[in-house]
Amino acid sequence: MFFLKKKFENSPELARVVPFGVFVVLTYAQEKLGLGEDAKYGLYLVKTLVGAWLILEVRPFVEEMRWKLSWEAVVVGVAIFAVWVGLDGHYPRLKEVEGGWNPHKEFGEGVAWFYVVVRIAGSSIVVPPIEEIFYRSFLYRYFVKTDFRAMPFNQYHGLSFFVTSIIFGLMHPDRWVAGIICGLAFQWLVIHKNRLGDAMTAHAITNFLLGLWIIWKGAWSFW
Repeated sequence: MFFLKKKFENSPELARVVPFGVFVVLTYAQEKLGLGEDAKYGLYLVKTLVGAWLILEVRPFVEEMRWKLSWEAVVVGVAIFAVWVGLDGHYPRLKEVEGGWNPHKEFGEGVAWFYVVVRIAGSSIVVPPIEEIFYRSFLYRYFVKTDFRAMPFNQYHGLSFFVTSIIFGLMHPDRWVAGIICGLAFQWLVIHKNRLGDAMTAHAITNFLLGLWIIWKGAWSFW
């Protein structure tokens, strides 16, 4: 893996884009390859492990990918969870909601809960750094300057602010309005705090609360 580390070290772009790209490809495979239902859960486990490995690989070269805790991050994380759930069903979807991700339909209790824990861990620990370094660190700044690292995190650029958030929202076509609001809130947090870590924490809080709510309500379609 030395070759890969050298690539990440020599290319700030690759270090921030490759983990997201690999994660998207594996997500697409999980949904589109026509795998049996039980195989999809195994592939999510593989995707989570690969994502965690990529985070460890790029971390030395992505200095902003450091978790930060602040009251603003907590407030934004809780608020976006409320928006994600509260707005559901109140706007047209760009993609129909399917049956969702419910391992209890495919496995016994022990294995099912294992995959539930994997899903919550993946969405709360692995997804936030991967998505935040791509959208809020790389894409937002790259739309303004190709030498994106020369742009400080607290610099506001209106067009990039909205375009990046819209792209983020459209990547969640079944809940695109909530996704756009989410993108705007997380980008505001980066600009306000002049660092990325608070947005990572807010993202993690949102996804963790959503996972608990899904289990509590049996609202598996949110996954």
